[in-house]
Amino acid sequence: MNTTAQVLAASLRAYGVDTVFGIPGTHNLAVYQALAEAGVRFVTTRHEQGAGYAADGYARVSGRAGVVLTTTGPAVLNAATALAQAYSDSSPVLLISPGVPLGHPRHARGYLHESKDQSRALDALCAWSHRVTSPAEIPAAVSRAFVSFAEGRPRPVHLEIPLDLLDLPTPAVPASPYPVPPRAPDPAAVTSALTLLRTALRPAIVLGGGVHHSRAGTLALTLAERFGAPIVTTANGKGSVPESHPLVLGATLHLRSIREWLATRDVVLAVGTELAPSDLWVDDFRLTGSLIRIDLDPSQMHGDHPATVPLLADATLALEALNAQGDLAGSADPAGSPAQQPEFAGSAWSGAELPGLVGSAGLGADPPEAAAELGILAARWAPQLEALRDGLPADTIVVADNSMFCYYGALGGLPVDPPGRFLFPTGYGTLGFALPAAIGAKLARPEAPVVALAGDGAFQFSVQDLATAVELGLPLPIVVSVNGGYGEIRAEMLARGMPPVAVDLHTPDFVALAVAYGARGAAADTPRELGEAVGKALRAPVPTVIVLREAR
Repeated sequence: MNTTAQVLAASLRAYGVDTVFGIPGTHNLAVYQALAEAGVRFVTTRHEQGAGYAADGYARVSGRAGVVLTTTGPAVLNAATALAQAYSDSSPVLLISPGVPLGHPRHARGYLHESKDQSRALDALCAWSHRVTSPAEIPAAVSRAFVSFAEGRPRPVHLEIPLDLLDLPTPAVPASPYPVPPRAPDPAAVTSALTLLRTALRPAIVLGGGVHHSRAGTLALTLAERFGAPIVTTANGKGSVPESHPLVLGATLHLRSIREWLATRDVVLAVGTELAPSDLWVDDFRLTGSLIRIDLDPSQMHGDHPATVPLLADATLALEALNAQGDLAGSADPAGSPAQQPEFAGSAWSGAELPGLVGSAGLGADPPEAAAELGILAARWAPQLEALRDGLPADTIVVADNSMFCYYGALGGLPVDPPGRFLFPTGYGTLGFALPAAIGAKLARPEAPVVALAGDGAFQFSVQDLATAVELGLPLPIVVSVNGGYGEIRAEMLARGMPPVAVDLHTPDFVALAVAYGARGAAADTPRELGEAVGKALRAPVPTVIVLREAR
């Protein structure tokens, strides 16, 4: 007869889980033993937060759930920040942890790692947390997690198993997966959406992270081409369509000029995006035209940007339905077509001032103004971004941290074309995401080049996982832009008229630190040196920390 832990392991394997991120501890050894017997690969990070980020990166790139296994108490809370980030970015992560014994009294007893209510703490940060009360629940609980990832907005969940159940023998049968068909759109809503698109004079499309989840980028681009509708993406939508395409404005939704342009569109199609303040960088943005929303989350049809036509459906099925109609010719204003904007050819918008910006110009916006705006934001790193653009293969997965170098620079200034990706901790805005998430991304797609980008402040939140990357032998360039502390907060202090305090930090020797971990290190004082260092790092047998020192 199997134990509860063995039924759990078999259920996970039935759902295709072959990799688990985490750290073993006194209270989860039964699960580790069962997973090892089931042939699961373990990735041992140096902090549970890193395990959560790695599982998140793995999930975003593979399209499968990332699984985290921790012990009780502090380990669970260490992973909680990463779980909250996965919730913000709709990433399917399953956290499994033991919990206090089933018969534990409500009052504290002083058990090792005892928490007042571990499950309730996690429930506040993820889609749901379920505490199992019998071994027979395990198959259903595992199935519930994976069905929730497949049938709706994918968000992290937590499964807690009491300590005194893990080694119990049980006749329970492991979970047996069953198909969960994607949600199809309502035909009447499709007709209404097409009516708006066909009559639109100034259409636009906004793509969010849901397009990646549904693998719907090609369908979105087809629709854009047929209607002559320019595309702008959120940070999480970046790379879902080729940013080299003349209709694609890139991940520039945070630019004031692009927001003003979008506000004048008479029809906007938003796919898999919240249109959140963290996407727009303002909290008072309003559209003036009609809004078609494709989303799996019914709550997105209301709120700040209510849908004129809601399409509650999987993005692929909804876009297929829109593309399936015979005559899709719209009424788009010819003056808004990039083909009718020759005066912008070779402008700053097409990359003359910031190479690799985005591929198009007109589209009814003020492209020179937008290019100038992005150029100002990214000016500090423009030569380095050009070196990265020229030195990275086309299918590179870029994993960016919540650093100035990334959101002012790489977000709009480093173009990504599929099958490349751009992973970023939007919304919750955690620090320390890039390195562990890059580890997960590389494990999910080992044949693809992966590069991590971070500022020195963010990098030190998870620097210990250099050891994890070394242990795995990953050829991973980690580009660290050094400004000597928390540069964004320093700038905000100055803007408030206050002298900077607590933000100018001691900078370690990152090259020596990398070597101490068993990695390689390099200082890149020029763009040429950066390009050369990245090229070497992609061929190295271990990760390489590449240090850029910013001028203050």
